[in-house]
Amino acid sequence: MSASSKPIPASKSAATSNNTATGKAATAPYSAAAAEGHGPLDWLRAFGNRFFIEGLTGMAHGLFATLIIGTILTQIGAFIPGTVGGLIVLMGRVASSITGAGIGLGTARRLGADAFVTISAAAVGQVGAQASGLLSGSAILTDDVSTALLLRGPGEPLGAFVAACVAIEVGRLVSGRTPVDILVTPLTTVVVGGGVGLLVGPPISSAMTALGQLVNWGTERQPLLMGVIVAVIMGMVLTLPISSAALGVILGLSGIAAGAATIGCTTQMVGFAVASFRENRWSGLLAQGLGTSMLQMPNILRRPLIWVPPTLASALLGPVATALLHLESNAVGSGMGSAGLVGQIMTWQTMSSAMPTGQLLATIVLFQFVAPAVLTLAISEFMRARGWIRPGDMALAAA
Repeated sequence: MSASSKPIPASKSAATSNNTATGKAATAPYSAAAAEGHGPLDWLRAFGNRFFIEGLTGMAHGLFATLIIGTILTQIGAFIPGTVGGLIVLMGRVASSITGAGIGLGTARRLGADAFVTISAAAVGQVGAQASGLLSGSAILTDDVSTALLLRGPGEPLGAFVAACVAIEVGRLVSGRTPVDILVTPLTTVVVGGGVGLLVGPPISSAMTALGQLVNWGTERQPLLMGVIVAVIMGMVLTLPISSAALGVILGLSGIAAGAATIGCTTQMVGFAVASFRENRWSGLLAQGLGTSMLQMPNILRRPLIWVPPTLASALLGPVATALLHLESNAVGSGMGSAGLVGQIMTWQTMSSAMPTGQLLATIVLFQFVAPAVLTLAISEFMRARGWIRPGDMALAAA
């Protein structure tokens, strides 16, 4: 992480986001702009790219490998009878319980931290995620013989992220500077980052819980308006080089608010996949429909009008999901869309006890695949006919 590295310009943020697929880390420290004498805006741009784009991407990686995969495993295990199913459920619960550690590892790797800092960030992330329980004592079991930790769920993802980011930056300052690096770097990283996690974790948890409850409450009270707002915002965040999955979990979206978010995210992915089929064919259909619509960001920067069809379709389908269908999901599925079918799996998990199987399957297929595809394609074809979208505007760059 050279001090002479240049900050990544905003116009290249989408290209930077594509490093997600290749596993490349963002190694340019945000202080590079200041070190080279650039102005405050350059410093802020580099800072934002490092933490709000690259950092949140790493957070999303950690969330997926722990909380999201753990939730999927728990669902799979519930369908398998006997010991095997029970063990799969346990695996899923263990994976979910170390979400904080996963966030720390994912963030550190994405920010280009070295080995000691990366591993220490896992411990810091877990402390930040479980800070409320650790301070209140609800996560600590004590008897006359020993003391044990009780990990209840994933904890607070944003607390883990903030603590890990501070730990990583502090770890960078001391890493490799002393002959006893094997002691100094982990000790400094864990103590400072863990302290920050304990300090900021509880208020962050309270604030995010309150904000998420406000969104959920508002969607229940005004399903038409909030259906549009939630679907459009979450869908656009999914396509932007920041993490809608992390946002959904941080806010704790649930009920019809999570359902609207799922519709918005799925519409962006399925919509772009279908609307760009003539340019990208089957590989593009699968990459965007089951992978991420973020692949279109370079094209959106060049031709913003291509973002209109899936976004308008999201605005139309969001209130249908909230006011007409009362489609529900949970925080894990709210920001995933159709990536790996996680959004659909979480919709099934949330609604399977309240809706007949056939009706639920038909609802998921119709409103999370067919309707987004048809609406987005119709809007995009209209715009193509008017010359507002030109041939090749949505072509994906060759790998």
